[in-house]
Amino acid sequence: MKYEIEGSPDYGLLRVTLEAPGEQVVAESGAMVAMDSQVEIKTSARGGFLSAAKRKILGGESIFQNTFIAKAAGQNVWLAPAPEGDLRAIELARGETFFLQSGAYVAHLGAELKLDTKWAGVKGFFSGVGLFLLKIEGPGTVFFGGYGALHPVAVGPEGYTADTGHIVAFSSGLDYSLRSFGGMKGLFLSGEGLIADFGGHGTIYLQTRDPRLLADFLHPFRSVSSSNNS
Repeated sequence: MKYEIEGSPDYGLLRVTLEAPGEQVVAESGAMVAMDSQVEIKTSARGGFLSAAKRKILGGESIFQNTFIAKAAGQNVWLAPAPEGDLRAIELARGETFFLQSGAYVAHLGAELKLDTKWAGVKGFFSGVGLFLLKIEGPGTVFFGGYGALHPVAVGPEGYTADTGHIVAFSSGLDYSLRSFGGMKGLFLSGEGLIADFGGHGTIYLQTRDPRLLADFLHPFRSVSSSNNS
């Protein structure tokens, strides 16, 4: 089995080549773009319905996932994230963990890879989604996407600060604390909102665009229906 990411960072597209019958890739519902004819699809609530429902309610992922299984050698499956932007792959060793914001997961390789949710306490902040993160545990390869380009940052002893709306994922070994940008005045007047100070050792993945800002930009242009009472 092999994979290739095309079109990044503007319009990321993942091509997975299933080189032997029986090889498979698991993807988020709606991620498929195209596939070869000798690929079988099985849809299921991975990990059981209760586990999948927990990921849906707490982690923002779909209850059902699609498994694409090759019926012949050399079959291709093309997958893409929902937002226009980048696509990345992370290969996780056994027991290694990785954390994603809601909606960032696209697909994975590896029958033993586990998807779960993690309580983030009162520090939960990712894109305003809530208090839970999607927890990925290896072994396996996970593919995730973001809005705009994805920029990896290696965090060392000096730490690192990022706007919460741009944080997509981070590796285990990092901890963080939240604070407002420039105090209470900056929180309401600067347009920056909350920022996160990271410490420890690991990698953060930042998206170069914040979907909340896009929503704010488009809001004045939306059509508003009105009714006249006579």
